[in-house]
Amino acid sequence: MYIFALRTVLKMKLNQIIRYTLLFFLLATVWIIQSIPSMGQAYADHAYPFIASCLSSFSRFIPFSLGDLFITLSITGLLLYPIYARRKKSKWLKILRQEVEYLLWIYVWFYLAWGLNYSQKNFYQRTQTPYVAYSSTNFKEFAFNYIKKLNTFYLAPPTKINKEMVRREVTRIYTQIYDSVGINRPFISHPRVKTMMFSPLSSMMGITGYMGPFFSEFNLNKNLLPVDYPATYAHEMAHLWGIANEAEANFYAYEVCTRSNIPSIRFSGYFLIFNHVIRNAQQLLSKEDYEQLIKEIRPGIRKIAQDDYNHWMSLYNPLVGNVQNWIYDLYLKGNKIKSGRRNYSEVIGLLISWEEKTKIEKLRQIIKHKL
Repeated sequence: MYIFALRTVLKMKLNQIIRYTLLFFLLATVWIIQSIPSMGQAYADHAYPFIASCLSSFSRFIPFSLGDLFITLSITGLLLYPIYARRKKSKWLKILRQEVEYLLWIYVWFYLAWGLNYSQKNFYQRTQTPYVAYSSTNFKEFAFNYIKKLNTFYLAPPTKINKEMVRREVTRIYTQIYDSVGINRPFISHPRVKTMMFSPLSSMMGITGYMGPFFSEFNLNKNLLPVDYPATYAHEMAHLWGIANEAEANFYAYEVCTRSNIPSIRFSGYFLIFNHVIRNAQQLLSKEDYEQLIKEIRPGIRKIAQDDYNHWMSLYNPLVGNVQNWIYDLYLKGNKIKSGRRNYSEVIGLLISWEEKTKIEKLRQIIKHKL
């Protein structure tokens, strides 16, 4: 047995030995970081900003999404390579080994370039915010206050969006508040958003944007409506700054956009969580309270919500969307997001806990000032 193993090693080329050794080392590094919380936080705080800055330093000059191109070519290659290899008389076992090795390199690249952000502390730990389990009582207070703000900052949706203005404003606010809300300081001064190469297909799956980890890009669907664009931009930018959790990305997008003095950006931030609030209201409020909440929503906002829904449903394909939802749900659960796709709606719990913390801190400041 030992002689057979020795012969196998000797038959391997030196470059194969080096490649396999490096791959094993990188895989071990990923698994160790995932299993040790302090290392996950160290990666998010120190290693990731450096890696992302390096990747972005060249990808930002490419006008199209390198990530989309890379994924497309990889899938195509994995499907066609066996046909090519068999024509070259390669054995199936060798072909399988080569394809598995390629997938492992992609796995390592994904996690070292961005995916290990899933292993950092959660929002409550990073910001030292006590978790407040929301009930029908505190949710009711939150929901009615939210609708009041939404009505106050209502804006008829613009027909066009100034994308450069959104970039400057969102980046500026992130730079102002990063330390107080537990997110990395923006480490790219002029981040460049990319348009998805396959926006029609993404719309069929209900995808409005995604973080491209392989080249530190963030990508937006070209079919985004002006009312959705600023908040979706801020959401994906949160991923760029190292936030992996979807609820947290929604939280940061809400906080950033609603702090803006630019009406279109501010309203987009409030509108971001509209559907999450309504869905939670249906489950947590009494029938009377729910109907009262709906009545308080301005007719113009209801129309925006209905138009937005109609827009995306006209592009959505239930079959393709359900498959994508199932795969993405498994992906999130496999990366320590136990609630899967429901994680998006957990932004309400974050906001309620954050508002409670903010109230307590203000009260402490008032008492301290009086003393």
